[in-house]
Amino acid sequence: MISKKDLEKLAGLARMDLKKDEEGKLLKDLSKILDYFEELKGVDTENIPPLSGGTQMENVFRDDGSEPVLGKEKAVAEFPEESGGFLKVPPVF
Repeated sequence: MISKKDLEKLAGLARMDLKKDEEGKLLKDLSKILDYFEELKGVDTENIPPLSGGTQMENVFRDDGSEPVLGKEKAVAEFPEESGGFLKVPPVF
């Protein structure tokens, strides 16, 4: 069973401001949660293998290759303006 003093310490650690009317309900709820964990301690897990993850699925990634769609010369030729082999754009500022 959790005490009122323990609840106040937990609320301080969590930086929670508890109102007096909330304390009773929270004490009862926390006691139920802790009782449930006590019940779970009694479950026999001797022959159950531990989980290594939530699923056996793996991510499938493609190889990231960089194959240009256009060659440099063709790309520069298709652009409206160029200067010295570079693409010329209007000033932004």
